Amino acid sequence: MVVMPSDAQRRRRSRSARATRTVQRGGNHHQQRMAQFDREGGIDSSTIVMLGNSLTENGKDWAERIGTTQKMVNRGIIGDNTVGMTERLYQITPYHPRAIFLMAGINDMVGNTSYETVANHVIALIEAIRQQTPQTQLFVQSILPIDETDGRWKTLAGRTDDIPFANMLIKAYCETHNIVYIDLFHRMTRGRSNQLRAELSGDGLHLTEQGYRVWAFELKKYINKIGNVK
Repeated sequence: MVVMPSDAQRRRRSRSARATRTVQRGGNHHQQRMAQFDREGGIDSSTIVMLGNSLTENGKDWAERIGTTQKMVNRGIIGDNTVGMTERLYQITPYHPRAIFLMAGINDMVGNTSYETVANHVIALIEAIRQQTPQTQLFVQSILPIDETDGRWKTLAGRTDDIPFANMLIKAYCETHNIVYIDLFHRMTRGRSNQLRAELSGDGLHLTEQGYRVWAFELKKYINKIGNVK
C-alpha cells in the first residue's frame, strides 16, 4: 500500500519545484570512476549494464550478487543524478549493450525539487537511453525508500512520502511505453508505511548486505529471462 502525500505537501513541492544538480562532476571520485570506465571498456552487445548512483556502485560485483555467468558491469557513481547519468551515456549506449538496469531519482529529490520534476528527470533519461540504443532491453528500477529517523540526510528531509508518488509517475510512463518497471520500493518498506526497513540500511539511505540481498533476489527474476545468446 502506498501512503500518499497530503494535498498540502503536493502544493508545497509543486510551488518549490526546481531542478537540483547534486552530482559533482568535477569531484575526484566522479572523475576517477569515469576514468576507470574508460580503462575497463568491455561493454558490447552481450553486456548487462547496471547504471546508477551510490546504491548501484556500492553493489560492487552484480554478477556475483545475482549468481549469474552473464557479463555484467557496474556503472554506478556515488552522488550521481539523472543529469550526470545522461551526460555519461556516451560510455555505454554506443556499444548497444544487451540490457541496462537503471536506478535513478533519489539524488534528484534533494531539497525542494518536486516529485513531478524528479519523475520527469528520470523519464528524460529513459527516453535518452531508448533513443540512443533502441535495441537494448531497458529495465527501470523504482526509487528506493528512505528512513528519515536516522536524521543524517538533511537534503532529503520530508521526502519519505514523495518517493512513492514519483515512482507512480515513472511506472505509468513505463507501462504506457512497454518498458519493464521493477518495483523494489514495496519490497523494502516497513509494514504499510513508505519507510525503509531499518535492517536494510545503516544510515537511512544506503543499503546493508541484507538490503542488497533483497535487491538481488528481485533482479534475478529478470536477469534469468534475458538469456545468454547474443
